[in-house]
Formats: sequence, C-alpha cells, structure tokens
Amino acid sequence: MARVTRISQASPDRVEVRGRDLAGDLMGRLTFTEYAHLLITGREPTEDERFFLDVLLVSIAEHGLMPSSVASRMTLAADPGSLHGAVAAGLLGAGPVLLGTAETCALLLEELQARVAAGEEPEAVARDAARRLHDAGERAPGFGHPLHRPVDPRAERILELADSRDVSGPHVRLARALAVAVAETWRQPLPMNVSMPIAAVLLDLGYEPAVVKAVPILARTAGLLAHLVEERQEPLGFTLAAAAEAAAEYERDES
Repeated sequence: MARVTRISQASPDRVEVRGRDLAGDLMGRLTFTEYAHLLITGREPTEDERFFLDVLLVSIAEHGLMPSSVASRMTLAADPGSLHGAVAAGLLGAGPVLLGTAETCALLLEELQARVAAGEEPEAVARDAARRLHDAGERAPGFGHPLHRPVDPRAERILELADSRDVSGPHVRLARALAVAVAETWRQPLPMNVSMPIAAVLLDLGYEPAVVKAVPILARTAGLLAHLVEERQEPLGFTLAAAAEAAAEYERDES
C-alpha cells in the first residue's frame, strides 16, 4: 500500500506546503502563527483562531528558571555545541506535571463535556469529577501553582479575552465550574493555572487535544532558545548544577 503525506513536498524549483506555493503564496503573507496552524491542521486559521493561538503561545512561552529551562541550560553547559540537544532536553519533560498539563486538562474537559451533552448539569459534573479526583488521591489538573496565588494572572487574562471576544463556550463554563468544585472539595483555594484555560479555549474553538499539547511545546521552544542564548553570554548551567548538588543529601546504604 502506498504511503502518503499531505504536508509538504519539494522539487528543484518549488516547495509546496499543504498544497500551497511556499515562496509564491505563503512567505510574506502568513505570520508564523498562521503558518504553524496551516502546517498542523491543513487550513489557515480564522481571525479568532489566530488571535487566541497568539495569546496562548505568548502566555506560556516563558516562566523563568523552571525545570525545562534548567535542564536546557545544564545540557548546553555540558555540551556547548549542542544547541539542538539542549532544546530537546528542555522539551523532554513536557508531561502531565509541566507543559503537557494542558492536554490532561483537555482530556478531562472532553470527558466531562460528553456527560453535559448527554443531559447532566455542568456544575454537578464538575463536583463529581472533583470528588473523584480527590478521593483517588490525585491532583486536579489545571489547578494549583507554587507561585501564583490567589490567581494565576495568565489564566485570568485568557478567560477575560475569551469572554470579550465571545469565544467562551461549554468548555470554559466547565473550567469555571471545576474551579468552584475544586476549591470546595479540597477545602482550600487552588488557583486555576494557565493550563486549564489554554485547554478550554482551544476546545471551544474546535481543536483536538493533540493540538492543545502542541501549543505549549511550540511556545516553550522559543523560551528555551532565549535561555540558551543567554546561557552562552552569561553562563548559569554549572551554577545550577552545583546548587542542585548542594541541596541534595547523600545517604549511605548500610545494608
């Protein structure tokens, strides 16, 4: 059976991407955000899609010396010629705790929205989900942050823009219902962090969870590159490694 790709092909005098002439049509007309959307989905974005992809990419591209940027800096310190390896090191930890959390939020919201579509009330569904997570000893994805309290300003801004542009739909409503239910169930304020509105807004715009995870990965690549440019100018990698070693305690196994 023939194997095909619909993304791109190149010939001596032409590069074609998603059926478009790269040099003759796309270059000089599309922004990188619009081009990334075309690459991933096969179509150009609507104005709301472009606007919110820009908002979400900006919201999560950079967040200081987080594990992803620390891993990148330490990798570049160990191998100064491996810029690509250092970027990869920072992205490899994009899982359900960091960066990949938006996908976990999207999967939860989709599960709950299926129940709402079947006739249940969003608030009741959210309370049930919060209790289920709490009773299982699991974290509530998209809630809680070690730094941002009582609110994550990025999350607040995303929801504000979604409301103002009439993009907020059933997934944003569920996200807000979850915020109330999580606070009640855990009996403490747990701020909605940036991952939940990223997922909710993208789902309300019609994207699949796989695209939801692609956004923070694409965004954080830019932030990691900034850290690596700075690492070459003002090295921190070995200092960070030394701090980690100093913070750890060695325990001898006497068995």
